[in-house]
Amino acid sequence: MRIANRKIGKGFTPLIIAELGINHGGNLDLAKKMVHAAAKTGCEAIKHQTHFLDDEMTEDAKKIVPPNAEKSIWEIMKKCCLTKDQEIKLKEFTENLGMIYISTPFSRGAADFLAEIEIPAFKIGSGECDNFLLIEHIASIGKPVILSTGMQTSSSIKKPVSILEASNVDYAILECTNIYPCPPDQISLGSITDLYANFPNAEIGFSDHSIGPEMALASIAMGATIVEKHFTDTKKRKGPDISCSMDPSELEYLIKKSKDISAARDRKKFVAETEKEVYKFARSSIVADIDIPRGTLLTRENIWARRPGNGQIPGYEYQKVIGKRARKEIKKNQQIKWTDIQ
Repeated sequence: MRIANRKIGKGFTPLIIAELGINHGGNLDLAKKMVHAAAKTGCEAIKHQTHFLDDEMTEDAKKIVPPNAEKSIWEIMKKCCLTKDQEIKLKEFTENLGMIYISTPFSRGAADFLAEIEIPAFKIGSGECDNFLLIEHIASIGKPVILSTGMQTSSSIKKPVSILEASNVDYAILECTNIYPCPPDQISLGSITDLYANFPNAEIGFSDHSIGPEMALASIAMGATIVEKHFTDTKKRKGPDISCSMDPSELEYLIKKSKDISAARDRKKFVAETEKEVYKFARSSIVADIDIPRGTLLTRENIWARRPGNGQIPGYEYQKVIGKRARKEIKKNQQIKWTDIQ
């Protein structure tokens, strides 16, 4: 999978996406400040949320209050959304810092707008995972898609995935639990393995709503090639997503450790050069377990393997010694040489 010029998959460092979301509260200058803070950590990608309320919701939304908020979803989004011109400026600011800018469209109009300003990929949030009309519309645009799967089962994911595959777009599936913040006992990192098995054409990642970096890093060890997590410049701000957001120091830590973990995860078994020096003392050598007179037949009763491993005959070659005879007397615990036996 490729987003802009960034390749994503096993063999590449995980793509860490800092989700700005609505943490800026509708303030463009604050949004830029957050993007700049993320850029300084070495973060490669910013994700925004594009809300056009009249195309996204009906009046009934004014009666719905999310569990992590005190106001209706309509009021929250009305306060926190950016205008088209503001989002264009935010995208330009992000890209001028060398970062990838993607966004989640919550309506058909938002998707069309993002296509017009040429974002390199779409993010589909968990709430839209079963909005097949919107997914079909987004997929028809032909850009890569990242699909979050909170509030879904392995079976219910099959339909949106079939839409993406029918449109022949590259796509990623993110394991997610839509609780803000999400406690560890509600996270299903084991599903990352299941998602790889059930959807072999997808990149698999993790959208993290937990507190701290532990779950995100664990997901990388499990195989995640994309990790998305809410981001803020400081946790002193107020907002429905601040509690599960990372600050710059946490983002920097996540980026650094994700590289270490993914490199270790993808590396096949081998003997490191530095291990060879350790091997000299850590392994064993064949020694006499008792005083062995000249001409004695060597058996398992009179030889053994003991450290260090600098002897001529390593412990794992003991069978080559059994059945030989001692050419000379060999003292107890003396390392046996090939010239000592015949």
